[in-house]
Amino acid sequence: MSISRTLNIAESGLQVYQDALDVTSNNITNSSNPNYSRQVVNIQSATPTSSGNTIWGNGVSLADVQRVRDTLTDGQIITSNSAYSYNNQLSTELNSIQSLFDEPSSTASSTTSVSSPTDSLSDSTSAFFTAWQNLAVTPNSVSLRDNVIQAAQSLSNNISTINSGIATVQSNTITALDGDVSSLNSDLQQIQNLNSQITAAKAAGESPNDLQDTQLSLINNLSKLTNASVTYNANGAAIISIAGNLAVDQNTYNQFSASEINGKLIINSSGSSSPINLSGGGTIGAELDTYNTYIPQYQTSLNNYVNRLMTSVNALHETGYSITNPTQNGTDFFSGYSDGVLTINQNLVNDPNQIAISSDGTSGNGDIATSIGGLANQQDASGTTLTDDYSSLIDKIGTDTQNAANQADNYNALLTSLNNQESSVSGVSLDEEMTNVIQYQRSYQACAEVISTASDMLETLISMMGGS
Repeated sequence: MSISRTLNIAESGLQVYQDALDVTSNNITNSSNPNYSRQVVNIQSATPTSSGNTIWGNGVSLADVQRVRDTLTDGQIITSNSAYSYNNQLSTELNSIQSLFDEPSSTASSTTSVSSPTDSLSDSTSAFFTAWQNLAVTPNSVSLRDNVIQAAQSLSNNISTINSGIATVQSNTITALDGDVSSLNSDLQQIQNLNSQITAAKAAGESPNDLQDTQLSLINNLSKLTNASVTYNANGAAIISIAGNLAVDQNTYNQFSASEINGKLIINSSGSSSPINLSGGGTIGAELDTYNTYIPQYQTSLNNYVNRLMTSVNALHETGYSITNPTQNGTDFFSGYSDGVLTINQNLVNDPNQIAISSDGTSGNGDIATSIGGLANQQDASGTTLTDDYSSLIDKIGTDTQNAANQADNYNALLTSLNNQESSVSGVSLDEEMTNVIQYQRSYQACAEVISTASDMLETLISMMGGS
């Protein structure tokens, strides 16, 4: 073996171990980067040379720099991201609605005739019926009639506040959805751009590890927004489908848009002629389900409750007689319920003496007030009461909210476990990297020593030849 071969072999070692130290240095400096995947060098023997009957080694070469990932865990994280984000967002949305009702009530009293402005709907409803019961005892009391009007106004204000709050939640949901769809579109565009760069790099024989880390980070962001299906082609490009519709591949990407049609939020894709179903996954799915499913259910139940209360009170009040002169009969207590507002008959507000609670027109008769005061627990044809209807609504909201919160907690615990598992595989261990630094440093120094020795040998040879 010639001295020049020795120099070449040692030189290859210097280059390889310098590159290995570069990779290790990159790992160390990215040790706190949550989106970074640990990289390892793949060192292999250089192609040997055959000379005579002997095969001579030619040192080492750097085959490639590998990005360490557990693809199975990555897929589980993507799926769990979608489920956690959906339930967490749904829990937040539903909790906003639940807080509007302020239940269970804590301030209601069987002896209070007028509720406070901060009372729950059940409190103000109870105060409303209590005011009628008190009036039944002293039917001609002007102050007690005023109390009925005040209790009705408090009830009406509470109902309006709840309906206004629901409308605000709806408006906020639309705003949040628009922002999430915009983020989704941005992620898809960036992923497609990275797909092109990764494909080009691999075609050139390069290892686009950092590009793939950025690609995976964007995919994780995207999975928090919706339930995406992700695969990779041979070139490392991410192929993503959302609700069965192609969202991005190596060459193209589609854009999504949100709109409201007939009271429903829908999502359209530039790659589809029909609306697509994004419910059930990610924050976008939670926003769609809140707006399109949960809020309409709660709103219908609330409206049914208020309409039943209004109709029941009016049906009895119409049969009563006022204490005006002459007496009046056939008057509605509530003039209507529309656009979330329960309106009291203005004539009664102006003159509480027109409240009709006498069943026979005689002064001092409060039979109708007694009947109205007992409406809360009066059963209808199906055997349910107003109290039952309201309790069912509150139970439904509470159960839905709690279920979403429980699911969010479960998936959060799963994500914590998966992320820890992923970190143990792809995360950077400083102890391990420092061990590599020492190993590569010593290998580099040894190669340098070989070069120094070979150089001395070469100088000796040259000197001998010159001396001859």
